[in-house]
Amino acid sequence: QVQLVESGGGLVQPGGSLRVSCAASGIIFSMYTVGWYRQAPGKQREMVAAITSTGNTNYADFVKGRFTISRDNAKNTAYLQMNSLQPEDTAVYYCNAPMAYINGYRPGRYWGQGSQVTVSS
Repeated sequence: QVQLVESGGGLVQPGGSLRVSCAASGIIFSMYTVGWYRQAPGKQREMVAAITSTGNTNYADFVKGRFTISRDNAKNTAYLQMNSLQPEDTAVYYCNAPMAYINGYRPGRYWGQGSQVTVSS
């Protein structure tokens, strides 16, 4: 049984930082592209970042230079470091695997439970 379990997130002031983690089990984590999506209230889920099995990264324009995706295959864990957070970054953040690249990144079958990130003063 594949599970993606997220941790981290929370409430932060504008300009602050947070890190969310995604621990995978039941999947050969190191073989796959893993990514983060987010969904704000009333909006569609959107891709934030992806990292391939070899460590190549891809970011949505709205987080470039502020967010960093990484992975530790030995721990079967992916991370999303979020800096310079703004109120518009408020959303539920979801881990996803295994992502595919077909004319752009596409979400895979498995999702984490979601982690709330709220940016507010």
